[in-house]
Amino acid sequence: MSELKLFNSLTRQLETFTSVHADEARVYTCGPTVYNYPHIGNMRAYVFADTLGRVLSYKGYKLTHVINITDVGHLTDDADAGEDKMEKMAAEKAQSIWDIARHYTEAYWADIKALNIRQPAHWSIATDYVPAMIDYATSIADKHCYELESGLYFDTSTVAHYGALARAKTEDGEGRIEQVDGKRNAADFAIWRKTPKGETRQMEWDSPWGKGAPGWHLECSVMSEALLGLPFDIHTGGIDHREIHHPNEIAQNQARCGSDHSGARFWMHNNFLIERSGKMSKSSGEFLRVQLLIDKGFHPLAYRLMCLQAHYRSELEFSWEGLQAAFVRLKRMVMGVSNLKVRHAELDSSPVTDAQGDVAPAIAATLRDFGAAVEDDLNTAIALTSLETLVGLKKVDVAQQLAAIAEMDAVLGINLMALSRTDLRTRPKTAIITEDEIETALAARKEARTAKDFAKSDIIRDDFIAKGVEVMDGDPLGWDWGLDI
Repeated sequence: MSELKLFNSLTRQLETFTSVHADEARVYTCGPTVYNYPHIGNMRAYVFADTLGRVLSYKGYKLTHVINITDVGHLTDDADAGEDKMEKMAAEKAQSIWDIARHYTEAYWADIKALNIRQPAHWSIATDYVPAMIDYATSIADKHCYELESGLYFDTSTVAHYGALARAKTEDGEGRIEQVDGKRNAADFAIWRKTPKGETRQMEWDSPWGKGAPGWHLECSVMSEALLGLPFDIHTGGIDHREIHHPNEIAQNQARCGSDHSGARFWMHNNFLIERSGKMSKSSGEFLRVQLLIDKGFHPLAYRLMCLQAHYRSELEFSWEGLQAAFVRLKRMVMGVSNLKVRHAELDSSPVTDAQGDVAPAIAATLRDFGAAVEDDLNTAIALTSLETLVGLKKVDVAQQLAAIAEMDAVLGINLMALSRTDLRTRPKTAIITEDEIETALAARKEARTAKDFAKSDIIRDDFIAKGVEVMDGDPLGWDWGLDI
């Protein structure tokens, strides 16, 4: 294999990946704030991080991946202003903040499973690390912080190259940080927020600066150091984190280490998922989340495939038509692999094993093309074409072919080796007929066709159409659910 090239947001160029610790890759991913369900734009970041982890595993690294769960400290404005998201949602729903966190964490984990995202080595829960956060803040407070009535603030002028990761280092850019009386610099940010006098929060702790809660930026610095050490290899997140959250993490890491090092050797960011109707926003009511896609009849891995069809650093526009096209592509790949598995069973050929042996030239060529694509900054769009080429190869050893497909699929995470066409049937929430009723009606239609009673056959078919079922004459699958779009 050749070298793995990754785009480093900090240097703004492609760089060859070499790990801090031999044969080991340590990766930290900014996880969700569990005050609401994640929308599909949020989930693109975890498909990207999962793909990165799979590529590192493919390259032979022992992967240690950490994803955090933010259950305290994240304000309603990412620019360090507003109310705590968790406290606000708990108040709106008149529920315990701990129950809110538990519910939305489990919902997020359900989406992780649905999208075939591998479990990280650690889920780091922010509230589990509050004592460590207080210790961390104490260790840097004398040289790098100052106290105001509202909390403990980090003085960004005390570290070198503050904001180098961000694209906007002007006063206007930094002005997106909350304006607080007494701040020394516009970009200074809170690492501990005091509970205002006369208020009681559900989540608050005693600290040297008074009762309160940690700032969002502090959490990731503390948890990444605790679980991965400093420096570690790669820090990932959405591109929205590149402007404020990650520069603030870097500043804290520099203060903690007493050096100019950012804490991670690579900072990597996926671009936005764009949706034109406005339903990406969590304030829109029925916003776009993975469960909504499932409710409309899409298998969730169609969304994963849709993400893989674009480079992670490119904007990806969501549309129902685009998702439908990705679903058709997924079905074709599953059908192709299923046919190969049938052929393999019929030929009673050798077991499906590692494809790295003496393989057919055509298979070896697709493996090389695939490797070159994922090693080129995770170019999954090109890697997918190599996979489809491999599935379509003729006159090659089927066992070798399936082994090579399994190798590629382990990187892309589409689950082709396990999925069947029946697995892709996803019952829409609006369906008004059961699978047993469908099978009974299909049997009656078959009898009618055998008896040449085509009028009855057509009535049954039309009833299927009205109930959102697609009849597939001549196809062994027989029928499929229609999409509710």
